[in-house]
Amino acid sequence: MSKMDHIRNFCIIAHIDHGKSTIADRLLEKTGTIQITEGQMLDDMDLEKERGITIKSHAIQMQYNHGGEDYVLNLIDTPGHVDFSYEVSRSIAACEGALLIVDASQGVQAQTISNLYMAIEHDLEIIPVINKIDMPSAMPDEVEDEIVELLGCDRSEIIRASGRTGEGVEEILEAIVERVPAPTGDEEAPLQALIFDSVFNSFRGIIAYFKIESGKIRKGDKVKLFATGMEYTADEIGILKMDMVPKQELSTGDVGYIISGIKDSKEVKVGDTITHIARPCETAIEGFQEVKSMVFAGVYPIDPTDYENLRASLEKLQLNDASLTFMPESSVALGFGFRCGFLGLLHMEIVQERLDREFNMDVITTVPNVSYMVYDKQGNSKEVHNPSGLPDLTMIDHIEEPYIKASIITLTTFIGPIMKLCLDKRGELLKQEYISGNRVELHFMIPLGEIVIDFYDKLKSISKGYASFDYHIDCYRPSNLAKLDILLNGEQVDALSTLTHRDNAETFGRRMCEKLKELIPRQQFDIAIQAAVGAKIIARETIKCVRKDVTAKCYGGDVSRKRKLLEKQKKGKKRMKQIGNVEVPQKAFLAVLKLD
Repeated sequence: MSKMDHIRNFCIIAHIDHGKSTIADRLLEKTGTIQITEGQMLDDMDLEKERGITIKSHAIQMQYNHGGEDYVLNLIDTPGHVDFSYEVSRSIAACEGALLIVDASQGVQAQTISNLYMAIEHDLEIIPVINKIDMPSAMPDEVEDEIVELLGCDRSEIIRASGRTGEGVEEILEAIVERVPAPTGDEEAPLQALIFDSVFNSFRGIIAYFKIESGKIRKGDKVKLFATGMEYTADEIGILKMDMVPKQELSTGDVGYIISGIKDSKEVKVGDTITHIARPCETAIEGFQEVKSMVFAGVYPIDPTDYENLRASLEKLQLNDASLTFMPESSVALGFGFRCGFLGLLHMEIVQERLDREFNMDVITTVPNVSYMVYDKQGNSKEVHNPSGLPDLTMIDHIEEPYIKASIITLTTFIGPIMKLCLDKRGELLKQEYISGNRVELHFMIPLGEIVIDFYDKLKSISKGYASFDYHIDCYRPSNLAKLDILLNGEQVDALSTLTHRDNAETFGRRMCEKLKELIPRQQFDIAIQAAVGAKIIARETIKCVRKDVTAKCYGGDVSRKRKLLEKQKKGKKRMKQIGNVEVPQKAFLAVLKLD
């Protein structure tokens, strides 16, 4: 038997919170790779521990003895959240098998299904596992029915396990060795290795994790990356245990890391192919794509002098997270800042949290929006990320906005409210399918701009937490969009501008004016808050001025004495209005996001 026959590369597919990291810990413990001290060992960021989610994928190697033979098992951990689905797809491409973990009390959920389809497309061997069977609310038999219906597998193939008690872990390891095929590839062919992740180390630069599809790599080899064309020397290569273990040579089927002194994360793209300079491979590994940001928001320092610090912090974050993009922009209301692109809302929240925690940056984030394609009368198109970047209305022929295909899995009792929510968000129902018993999967086409603000929260609340949601970008379609501006005393506040559908503009404008009226503190003069589409004002609220009772000292007497004092006050207020400016508090920007 060759060395390759003893390698098993697998990943774990599961919905958020179905116990993926816990099962991974049990596998590591059982194979003697680590001693468990506390919590999830693979989730090493504070944020990951607090939220109980996996943000960065990890890889780790285990040794397992089965039937007297030693096997090498490479676990390639994947993030379960919808925002990170591209990372998941590359991790899946590096494997030959997958553990499908389903929570015994919750059953099959949306992200499980979408990642499962991804795994089936890559022809992975699927090992179904029902986790948390020790829970009092577990329904293993019903969940087994769902899995059989989903996969069309035999009941005998499903393993029942518990990450907490460690039950069934031995069977999982045996199943991995017996059912997952060994990697295939030609050791003599030119080197072809898939990068499925990269991490930043402040001493060594970027460390890329890869799986060798064919060929060999030795320490000191001259290598190049296919998509970027950059050339490097492999200063150190090795395998991933809990720490990195250097090796002299890695061959086909191995999963390992390479350090080559790369300083810039933009050079290492997930999904890229590593090959030798002297003897390159003909083609790159299939499926590489540039990660595209989907949600954009302005990030501004609260203290304008922090601008350079913010730039440095964002650059450091980007080393760690290549999917974050940013470019400088300025706003009249907020000064200088950056326009940042994120994969989705969770990604945006995590970046904000990390700026706060790791770099102590206090930032204001503007309303998140998506990118639109604007076509002018000459037929040219340009991508606009920010409503203030729109060309003049007379120049625009039409605007196209991104649409997503969403799949929502829920109990049949919640179909009505969920349909209403999606249709209110300008969605259209594509189809609905009954999965098993009382669960249904709904497929919608929805404009991405409608779901970026509060869609997920609303979905969870109307379905009592039972609906799970997954989406992918589908296409751009022409839409009847209008730019809604907010004016304070006739001056436009660019940070509050939004692009919205023309039918919703009036109600949205009115609600924004009402909300701002509550939040902007009263001044010595009247403040007019107006919402406008183009030159047409569609809503107005007035914040009354704070006034001193100047007529208090006039007791009785002729009314003209009171009149005179009031006129004098009125003139003062008018003069004040000319020179006064309105501060929009941070609360107001945030409240506009949470308009109900």
